[in-house]
Amino acid sequence: MAIKSIQYNQHTLDISYEILNPEAKIDLIILHGWGSNKGLMKQSFGSEMSAFRHIYIDLPGFGSSTCNVALKTADYARIVELLMIHMNASKDIILGHSFGGKVALILEPKVLVLVASAGIYIPKPLKVRAKIALFKLLKVFGLAKFRSYFVAADAKTLSQPMYETFKNVVDEDFSYEFSHYSGKALLCWGKDDTATPLSSGQKMKELIKDSTLEVYEGDHYFFMKNAADVSAKIEKTFLSTLEH
Repeated sequence: MAIKSIQYNQHTLDISYEILNPEAKIDLIILHGWGSNKGLMKQSFGSEMSAFRHIYIDLPGFGSSTCNVALKTADYARIVELLMIHMNASKDIILGHSFGGKVALILEPKVLVLVASAGIYIPKPLKVRAKIALFKLLKVFGLAKFRSYFVAADAKTLSQPMYETFKNVVDEDFSYEFSHYSGKALLCWGKDDTATPLSSGQKMKELIKDSTLEVYEGDHYFFMKNAADVSAKIEKTFLSTLEH
């Protein structure tokens, strides 16, 4: 594991990363989802795809990487890009799980691997919208101290910068960005995913011109039991780009 200090918008962020197969010529950047870390992704894919140089990154605010400023998804992409410049990495293949899928999309790799990716807006149920409206009303009356009763489970333990970041990224709709991605995309989904439902993957398949959707048994973390098959499909997808 290594740490690189990145200067970004007058802030210093320490970004943790790990490289496997360092002599390989083709780069595979692997980005985790919200609340996760590079260790989970390495556990899944570290023993696969030995022809690629694996670069596992803890996104700012997760794992061993720091974050002392509110960010948007585009900021995450730029910070990853700065780290890639530091290690002379190419945008051959970028795999993103969940939130990491949005970051991967912005980076515009040659091959985009979206694993249960976020990025398609799903309207909140009425009950959730009512809770948000009530909390905003309480803030007006100076009762924001009750925030913990209203925020999503994903946000309850976050620092203030990361809570602001969560609010920035949670409801983004990247439909336009998906439709304008010009590379080759492999979409992999668990059919029982409730965090980013299969309907999101189907929508992305419609939006991305050169894309393939593979559906697996399992939930949001289906890839942990199907890493070998997902890896074989990544290799096949990348090889197909060399034939043109």
